[in-house]
Amino acid sequence: MERLAGWVLLLEGWRRVVLSIGAGALCTFALPPYNFPAVGFIGFPLLVWLLDGVVIDPGRSLIRRMAPAFVTGWLFGFGYFVAGLWWLGAAMLVDAAAFAAFIPLAVLGLPAILAIYYGLAAALARLVWSDSALRIFALAGAFALFEYLRAILFTGFPWNEVGVMAAPAPLLMQTSSLVGVHGLTLLAVIVFSSPAVLIDRRGRGPVLVVAAALLTFHLGFGLWRLQTHPTEFVENVRLRVVQPNIEQSQKWEVNQAETIFDRHISLTEARDDSAATQGAAPAQSSDGAAARTSEAPPQTLVIWPESSFPFLLTERPDAIARIADTLQPNETLIAGAARIEGPDIATSRVYNSVYVIDDEGEIVAARDKTHLVPFGEYLPFQEFLEGFGLSQLAEMPGGFSAGAARVKVPLDGAPSFLPLICYEIIFPGEIDVGTPETRPGFLVNDTNDAWYGATPGPYQHLRLAELTSVAVGLPLVRSANTGISVVNDSYGRQIGGLALGSTGTIEVGLPRAGAATLFARFGSLPFWLGFIVTWVAAVVSRLRMRARID
Repeated sequence: MERLAGWVLLLEGWRRVVLSIGAGALCTFALPPYNFPAVGFIGFPLLVWLLDGVVIDPGRSLIRRMAPAFVTGWLFGFGYFVAGLWWLGAAMLVDAAAFAAFIPLAVLGLPAILAIYYGLAAALARLVWSDSALRIFALAGAFALFEYLRAILFTGFPWNEVGVMAAPAPLLMQTSSLVGVHGLTLLAVIVFSSPAVLIDRRGRGPVLVVAAALLTFHLGFGLWRLQTHPTEFVENVRLRVVQPNIEQSQKWEVNQAETIFDRHISLTEARDDSAATQGAAPAQSSDGAAARTSEAPPQTLVIWPESSFPFLLTERPDAIARIADTLQPNETLIAGAARIEGPDIATSRVYNSVYVIDDEGEIVAARDKTHLVPFGEYLPFQEFLEGFGLSQLAEMPGGFSAGAARVKVPLDGAPSFLPLICYEIIFPGEIDVGTPETRPGFLVNDTNDAWYGATPGPYQHLRLAELTSVAVGLPLVRSANTGISVVNDSYGRQIGGLALGSTGTIEVGLPRAGAATLFARFGSLPFWLGFIVTWVAAVVSRLRMRARID
């Protein structure tokens, strides 16, 4: 290993560039759909040794001294984001005539921008770098800090945060309930980087002990949490999650509107009473004892995906009447829809929304998406960028408007729910569910991943949704136009699911919400405490090295 590290340290020129990009790209095999986190034990040690080999001229300005480390981190990030996000180009092919020219911007331009965060993380880490094994704490703290910033700056884009690499299965997701995904990033970089310190003489033992302890806790806490918290179900509530599997190229075609609506209706009518009781009987009380079966008829929640209606529902009383005819007594429809405020779509605000429709066809509640996708649902600096021929991907004049607030939706005969439309679910830090007043019974994630076809994109989106669900301790009910629809309990265990590209329904009971997690109650505070401890250790190591040199 010393020979390998020495070879990496001495690399120059194009070889160093290729290895830096390759190390980042290799790490993406830890992400869905590959789920092979062992690659992190290769990619991050290579990054540590590459940073060890950075030559810093003390006579230069701070920016010039940090530039080589920034370039190394940027190259690592560029490889990571290109290999992890190449599938974004698939969205441009839905309307190739209009957007194919922008594929390079999606596949290379966005990764080049996102890689700046990793470049800055590497530069910051190199500021407190030392000749001790504790330098990996500097790398972990810097990466976690800039992943946090990536989630909030410029509307945020925390897709495929490094912490996701450490959570390929429910067993390894549970730590997020304590420290969130940013905390997982802190843990992941320390553990993944630990093989790099095997060649060190200073601090190797303590660092390896810390890394082993973190990995043991990560595994042990997950095992304990899953074993001591069996799946429980809400009594007398059933779910029917619809996945219609509509190709994106047909989604807003006028001549396909009735066919698409018919498919949603027919799937809703295809009831399977035997399947609907899966996992729901006997219902469990909070202390684990079997609950007494209620004599009341069961409440069924029918979930349709994002933008289910290929028209404005409020302008189609005939469609509302058909929904009323389709829904049986005690059935409620929760469906994604475009909502308009004003007389017509050309001059009014349009929202990406969720409607709640009762069995009499009345729209009893609506909630609007508050965190929109830039360039997807709206165009930043619209007038300026339209001058260059740019527009948002969504086929909506002027794009969508953002909703004013995100609040839970009460339901008759069932727990309340919090709608998180598509992209919104990748921002757990924006979800206020830590108090009895704000906490719903479950999360509904209406989405449409048909934009990305049979690529890693839908699998990655699902993983991010699952991590949010586990972090806040709430069941996940996810209806996707196509892939991947699931019903998960509060601990990430799948109760039912439909594969990417399939058509059908999931009919299961509604899992009961878990208790508010540490993350749900305190947000990023536990993460920041971990960050401070890690960063102090790195700074102290740096100061000790300087004292020895002086």
